Amino acid sequence: MHFDVIIVGAGAAGMMCAAQAGARGRRVLLVDHSAKLGERIRISGGGRCNFTNRTVSAENYLSQNPHFCRSALARFSQFDFIALVEKRRIPYHERDHGQLFCDESAEEIIDMLRDACDEAGVKWANPCAVGHIERNEDHPVKRYLVATDNGRFTCQSLVVATGGLAIPKIGASPFGYRLAEQFGIPVIAPKPALVPLALAPEVLEPIKPLAGATLDATARFGPAGFRENVLITHRGLSGPAILQISSYWQMQEYRAGKKLPVEIDLLPGLDAGAWLEEHRQGRMHLPNLLAEYLPRRFAHEWCALYGGEKLLTRPISELGRRDLDAIAARLNAWPLMPAGTLGFAKAEVTLGGVSTAALSSKTMEATDVAGLYFIGEVVDVTGWLGGYNFQWAWSSGWVAGQFV
Repeated sequence: MHFDVIIVGAGAAGMMCAAQAGARGRRVLLVDHSAKLGERIRISGGGRCNFTNRTVSAENYLSQNPHFCRSALARFSQFDFIALVEKRRIPYHERDHGQLFCDESAEEIIDMLRDACDEAGVKWANPCAVGHIERNEDHPVKRYLVATDNGRFTCQSLVVATGGLAIPKIGASPFGYRLAEQFGIPVIAPKPALVPLALAPEVLEPIKPLAGATLDATARFGPAGFRENVLITHRGLSGPAILQISSYWQMQEYRAGKKLPVEIDLLPGLDAGAWLEEHRQGRMHLPNLLAEYLPRRFAHEWCALYGGEKLLTRPISELGRRDLDAIAARLNAWPLMPAGTLGFAKAEVTLGGVSTAALSSKTMEATDVAGLYFIGEVVDVTGWLGGYNFQWAWSSGWVAGQFV
């Protein structure tokens, strides 16, 4: 059978693109290997789907080309998607940092997208596994042949919305990257992003007494910094601030830079040196003073780790200037060198993907392969935690839907 457009991947980006293309009168087939539609949407946000953010800009994304996402985000913004949600009368609420969640269930977002596809006349093929794809250079209408276990289909425009490698238990695969490479399109090596960081045994062993602590802290790497919870685990570092900074820590290899540690500011918004100086004439012990801002057990164990009996038994007034300066520096920038991440199984999204250098930011079409489009997570555009990755899916899918 012939279609104007075949979209491989019925997730957030794929369904958005299909609905838009169908609404333009294009004959669309949406193919997915899973029997369940939008599984990533369904499990996100604890089942309530953090579907976008009040504040979205290119600064909330990482890419080899940080400007690539600007066009799509501007042409279909977070406010455009919020308008769809409100038109559908889906109740939602706002949490910290502008994150927007459904009041009831992520299923409402899936139903909204599926109904939009049905109203636009989109045809479905799921579960349906794609075997191989061929390109006919001499036939601009039947340009692509898509062979599946449900039959063979041809199309003029082929859209790849197959996602990345994160959360393999729900079917993540490298299909999109392999297809890009098949057509000579470069792929930036995929890596886990928004993911807990693992510490090497020699780093982890000394801080094991700190495991289980949850801190209001700022995680930093280079110019990036995020103040949210940091969790010390039996394997390393987790919590929202760590997930955010993990993407930046992963990026350093792309820049061929020397491996550097992540830094944790245990007293965000406070100059530790000046604060300690204010208390230097007192008789208070440092663990008790730190307990004003940090969990008491953590404060005691941290002082034992980095100052031993001296910090535990002597009041601050008896500590030397060199000791206080060293403590202050570590409190505002506690360096911990990750050994790696906990991998794609624990990652929220994928860093890297189909190179934006090979795509049009206006249409999402491959610049050297007519009729081939890439949208969503399969592209080298990775958002922060907080609804940004869904917004990229909506924006890139909408843009491609205008041109396929």
